[in-house]
Amino acid sequence: MPALRRTALALIASLSALAAHAAEPFSFGVLGDTPYNRFERTHLPAVIAEMDAELLKVVIHDGDIKNGGERCDDAIYEDRLALFGSSHHPFVYVPGDNDWTDCHRTSNGAYDPLERLEMLRGVFFADPRKTHGQYPMAVESQTDDAAFAAYREHQRWQIGPVLFVTLNVPGSGNNYGRKKTPGAEYLARSAAVRAWIEAGFARARSAGLEGVVLVMQANPDIEDFGDGKGNHAYRELLAQVLAETRRFAGQVLLVHGDSHVHRIDTPLRDPKDGSAVGNFTRVETFGSPFMGWVKVDVRPGSTPLFRPTGRAYSPKTGE
Repeated sequence: MPALRRTALALIASLSALAAHAAEPFSFGVLGDTPYNRFERTHLPAVIAEMDAELLKVVIHDGDIKNGGERCDDAIYEDRLALFGSSHHPFVYVPGDNDWTDCHRTSNGAYDPLERLEMLRGVFFADPRKTHGQYPMAVESQTDDAAFAAYREHQRWQIGPVLFVTLNVPGSGNNYGRKKTPGAEYLARSAAVRAWIEAGFARARSAGLEGVVLVMQANPDIEDFGDGKGNHAYRELLAQVLAETRRFAGQVLLVHGDSHVHRIDTPLRDPKDGSAVGNFTRVETFGSPFMGWVKVDVRPGSTPLFRPTGRAYSPKTGE
């Protein structure tokens, strides 16, 4: 057999092996809005242990690592960092409103939210290019984009044919501000969010990926958006997600927390004509006072691509 042909066949075999590996099924876990009290703080290690017992590629906490009336002291961040670091799986954290935007409340210590955001970045994203957990995973960060270098909390990574994208989009109105016009922080961060979403979908389309997973903390009022209403602080974001999803041949999964109602549904509709967006699924994670996590099985080449299952936590079985 000529050497050139052998080389070509070897290359084809190598590419086939890579494609087969990329198409292997995998699973990941998501949770959020916990711990909110002493009970949840005591039992969160057991929830993490439940996830440790599963074959998961990554675990993602979609925000709110304390309750809305609890102080935003440095010690809270350090405690949660240690918890996340105990995970056997790579562990990703996405900021929530209780973690920075609401820290101005007197009960929270009357902190400056922007100062707390910088503190949060220094604690949880000291190295924005890797996850937490005992066996960290390498990720990309928007900090590598000179135009948006401050947003080190925006991360992404690929597992098989699925791209994961995290976004700092918190509840409590997305830090829009109390006036009719949005505040400077909201405008700057929204520009970074738009760029990160656009870049993620561009990569997914160019690589022919099968899925995109977006993770943020806020419940963006998807149902009201489809009715032509909805919170103005999330309207532009949802319009972009709608447009990108329409242009993407694969499946889109949005994971969020915020309203503490675990659900799995397909709520995205075009406000222009009310048409449903069939390749979009939403997973809202459990939230205090209900503890638990969601296992998402990913089956490349099949429909549905994402198969989420809620795992409610019971202290009787979790201890």
